[in-house]
Amino acid sequence: MSNDGGDTGLIPGLDALPDGPGGTTVPSGATAAPGKSAGKAGTRGKGKAKAAGKSGTEGKGKKGARVPSEHLPVARVAVDMSLPHLDRPFDYLVPNELDAMAVPGCRVRVRFAGQLVDGLLLDRVQESDHEGRLSFLERVTSAEPVLAPEVAALAREVADRYAGTLADVLRLAIPPRHAKAEGEPPREAAAPPDPPDGPGPWSRYPAGPSFLTALAGGRAPRAVWTALPGPDRVAAIARAVRTALAAGRGALVVLADGRDVARVDAALAEELGDGRHVALTADLGPTERYRRWLAIRRGAVRAVVGTRAAMFAPVHELGLVVLWDDGDDVHAEPHAPYPHPREVLALRAHRAAAAALIGGYTRTTEATVLVETGWAHALTADRETVRAAMPRVRPVGDDFDMARDEAARAARLPHVAFETARRALEHGPVLVQVPRRGYLPALACQRCRTMAHCTSCQGPLALTSAHAAPYCRWCGRIAGDWHCPECGHFQLRAVVVGARRTAEELGRAFPGAAVRTSGRDGVLDTVGPGKALIVSTPGAEPVAEDGYAAALLLDGWALLGRADLRAAEEGLRRWMNAAALVRPGGPVVVAADGALPAVQALIRWDPITFAERELAERREAGFPPAFRMASLTATPAAIRELLDDARLPASAEVLGPVPLTEQPQPGQPARERALIRVPRADGLPLARELQAAQGVRSARRTPEYVRTQMDPLELI
Repeated sequence: MSNDGGDTGLIPGLDALPDGPGGTTVPSGATAAPGKSAGKAGTRGKGKAKAAGKSGTEGKGKKGARVPSEHLPVARVAVDMSLPHLDRPFDYLVPNELDAMAVPGCRVRVRFAGQLVDGLLLDRVQESDHEGRLSFLERVTSAEPVLAPEVAALAREVADRYAGTLADVLRLAIPPRHAKAEGEPPREAAAPPDPPDGPGPWSRYPAGPSFLTALAGGRAPRAVWTALPGPDRVAAIARAVRTALAAGRGALVVLADGRDVARVDAALAEELGDGRHVALTADLGPTERYRRWLAIRRGAVRAVVGTRAAMFAPVHELGLVVLWDDGDDVHAEPHAPYPHPREVLALRAHRAAAAALIGGYTRTTEATVLVETGWAHALTADRETVRAAMPRVRPVGDDFDMARDEAARAARLPHVAFETARRALEHGPVLVQVPRRGYLPALACQRCRTMAHCTSCQGPLALTSAHAAPYCRWCGRIAGDWHCPECGHFQLRAVVVGARRTAEELGRAFPGAAVRTSGRDGVLDTVGPGKALIVSTPGAEPVAEDGYAAALLLDGWALLGRADLRAAEEGLRRWMNAAALVRPGGPVVVAADGALPAVQALIRWDPITFAERELAERREAGFPPAFRMASLTATPAAIRELLDDARLPASAEVLGPVPLTEQPQPGQPARERALIRVPRADGLPLARELQAAQGVRSARRTPEYVRTQMDPLELI
């Protein structure tokens, strides 16, 4: 395993790291907001500056005057302002009465451009570099040091990598304050657990025991883990966390959704005992979530499991980061600057000299880059072990043998799939994966096959049940009087069949079996061993207590036929995640062409070769992750202006702009998107130049914002 401790100064495959312990060097000579006097905003200056503006009066002898603290009187504050040209710390004077409360990492209120705004105190220094006068801190909102120095440095680095601002990253990293939770007595720190008595599930992997040995020795092994099918991956994560804690270091586990968090949470409780870890999920509520976050920040617990927001959790003495299923699009952060947990956790592992474990039943092309460059090593089982654990996969064409059985035709099942389900139901539940939710989410003219659209907004028409009238999925308008604009016909046919319609059809085809659905309207967590058909959308599959007797993966064309760069990779990931829930040797039928590379990878249970092939093809075509890309979305004029202001690297290639396919809102101008492509080595320079160009536009008070996203998931 790779255990160099991250002290090379570089992360191969992740670009060069910024210089210095805090990421990039913060620009000096900070100024106030455009058009405002420097006295109203915190600025840097030489020597101890006097109070100015509305924050206080000058001089020490005047009644009511605020006097700067004698000890480190200058506070450097990250103001909660997302304007790119103000993305730097500002200096303020610490009044004597706030000296004890104004600690690095605390929340403060400052006067900025004539307004009171929130901020975080980054540091206190003896002198400022600015020659003008400084304003005083207005007040300390809370003396709780919520911003850890290592998280502040990480946030700066993430902002630079994703062409964003520090304020946006800090909003993702630090939850809102709840005074009640801060006022509660601190939680008592738990003692480290005893070392585990063996490798446990890791004994099934040739390099598993050595990974735990390096982790127990305080080293920093880094691995891309291709997990065996079955439920052991939860216990394996818990065993790795216990090993890190027993060595006196912390651990951070990030998963895609709350159901996975609950499973790992239960496994950690069994492995570690009570009080040694916390779970962070959105459904906790703001107060309880902040209470648990404070326990982490104060060092009371050193093991954390949570969803993507937990990637910034301030774990003390971090020794292990774990990310499960990094290809799941739920990991993608929807808020600027759109950081991905895989990149954030890799940066954290490097900065803290911590171990890293990026796992999944499949392997993404991004994780393959980490292995290819040597930043991480592959952690896989041998082929004999894989064959013993994997299900038996058989592909069938979508229309193959449909006419051989009337019930199979009614349920949209090929004959082989129908017979497989019938036999497997005698031994336990059967999983049916349908890629589309709803009833009939897409309709077309029955005669000429023209897609059915709303006459008002041109949105797609859909049906919610067999007896409902078609409606528009965009504006909700009922289209009971629809007729085809091409041929005038008024009858509709299904183009895509959703999970609820599939469940209805299966109920007729298998009258003796219970049919349950799991999807957007209600997600099942577990199912019992009884005779049942579980119809699920991808990602919502419940876990069967004894494993599924079989799985049917329907409508493979809907996954592989999407106009998406990652369609094949995502299709394989969803199939393997579902098939991994089937008992070893159990039958899995996938309704797709068996000659396709993704289907062949599923049959052989070989996601590694598939990922390596995908990466090679993307490198040849110039697509991520072999290259880095930036997406610019705005009106054509705004995109041209930003490109004119940016000093792009010489290797940069601008693609577009092209109009977006989505319809603009009424009264809004049409928007376009441009892509900028550079080799991986120029990814960080590109992000910094876009960051600087956004700052230039912001300083000019350009009204329109250009949405900038590095390495977007959707390129096509």
